Amino acid sequence: MPSRTRSGQTADYVLPEHLRIGLYIHIDLPWFRHPFTLNSFKITSEQQVQDLRALKLLRFRYDPTQSEDAPDFESLPAALEADPPANIGSPVRDGETEPAGIATDLLARQLRDYRRAAVRTEKSFMKAVGVVRRLDRNLLSHPTESLEEMGNLVNQMATVFLERPEVTLKVMGENCGGEEAYHHSLNVSVLCMMLAKGLELSSEQAEILGRGALLHDIGMIEFPQRVLNGRSGEQTRPDGIPRARHIEYGLMIGKQLGLAPGILSIIGQHHELADGTGYPRRLRLEQIAPLARVVSLVNFYDNLCNPVNFTEAMTPHEALSFIFARRKGKFDARVLQLMIRALGVYPPGSIVELSNGAIAMVVSVNPHKPLRPWVLLYDFAVPKEDAAMFNLELQVDVIISRGIRPALLPPSVYAYLSPRKRITYFFDAGPPDIGAHE
Repeated sequence: MPSRTRSGQTADYVLPEHLRIGLYIHIDLPWFRHPFTLNSFKITSEQQVQDLRALKLLRFRYDPTQSEDAPDFESLPAALEADPPANIGSPVRDGETEPAGIATDLLARQLRDYRRAAVRTEKSFMKAVGVVRRLDRNLLSHPTESLEEMGNLVNQMATVFLERPEVTLKVMGENCGGEEAYHHSLNVSVLCMMLAKGLELSSEQAEILGRGALLHDIGMIEFPQRVLNGRSGEQTRPDGIPRARHIEYGLMIGKQLGLAPGILSIIGQHHELADGTGYPRRLRLEQIAPLARVVSLVNFYDNLCNPVNFTEAMTPHEALSFIFARRKGKFDARVLQLMIRALGVYPPGSIVELSNGAIAMVVSVNPHKPLRPWVLLYDFAVPKEDAAMFNLELQVDVIISRGIRPALLPPSVYAYLSPRKRITYFFDAGPPDIGAHE
């Protein structure tokens, strides 16, 4: 029976015992709290029915217009016809309690909001890693279903990770080995989609960019692990190294799967460079597809920040400085300018030393004053979970003196700030919004 939501629209609901194949349902939970790729979909198997019931929700919204037939019941119990309590489907506070008086403490509320968003983002990202891993394994055996689900994942990622882009960070975990390829693909895909708006891409182009970035290394599916874990130079040299043939293999696989031309151009050109020194075809800027130019830059940047050998990792600040000072002519100038403007002089994730000698991690870019971002401060006297976050724009007597490579940090500082094996990205969305929607 339809009921009216708080927005004034009507909604139809079904009890868990009435779920069945053919119903188009909506899961009123955060994306990372259920095992499905999307929050809305048509039930196609009994296993999905069982998985939905295992969520222990009191009811499910369903769309009669997209369902194969209407449920065979007249109404829900009266207690379930009204809107659910406001906290149903809201993120769990992960054991946090609100200290007395926190409502009056501006910075404390901002830090609390920031950390909750970071927890949600990390959970969502790790779920996305699992989805990509599963899809990669099924891509050749179940291509149609896997590609459809991968497209759905790109759309879901655009919603989850771009809603609060300033906290899309530190989501890579401490995984290694085979997981690295999945993290890299997601890093590149998410960052490319973050750039899509500034590039004024259409929704269709943005989706192709997201899919192409997710699949740009598809040719590595069958590579031996010893090759994937090879030295950094072996991953980037275009000649004489088996790993470099991933482009040839990727195009072969992509054509077998019937991928769109725009995605194939990304797979085939993501190592091409504007000055003609890239590979495999040594194309120059005007010969490289516009979307492939974006993936080429983002792929290069992520590989600088997150090489297989972590001791060779550059900080985000070093990576951007290196690209701008020594590799600027190798990339589309417009895309490079957009990425530098979006990431800031000291991109989030950067470890910095302040003029007062303190060590901190940049957590959010200040678009108006790029040398004065928000930072998370290291203080051995303060528990890690209570670390202070400061807006350097308000700390007029303190500036950033220099960036520090994470690998050079003392172990205690490293553990406190947790600059993981990989570094992810913030954008210029400003400081955490106190009233941000949970």
